[in-house]
Amino acid sequence: MRTRPRHRLPAERVSERADPRLLRVVPQLALAGLAVVLVWPAARGSSAWLGWLPLWLVGMPLAAWWALLRCPLPTRGALRWLRRDTGQARRRSQPRTRKAHSATA
Repeated sequence: MRTRPRHRLPAERVSERADPRLLRVVPQLALAGLAVVLVWPAARGSSAWLGWLPLWLVGMPLAAWWALLRCPLPTRGALRWLRRDTGQARRRSQPRTRKAHSATA
């Protein structure tokens, strides 16, 4: 009988494939880009050659980091935490009545 392979955690898979130097440098680049965008107002703008600078200074390093981690999706536990199931919204049994504003002359 075939046995199912044991599922590995994303962190274990990363250590097999990604270069540890890249895993160290890419988050540092993302943080440095975020600092530049927050501190230097010109970095929040757009360039004729590159386009929107925050995309290149923050967004692309974060996307590269996510790709190095082999694009893990959120687990069910994290999704449950994000969506706290409070049930479906219901209508009130008695609609509130508005007080009529009287016009004063």
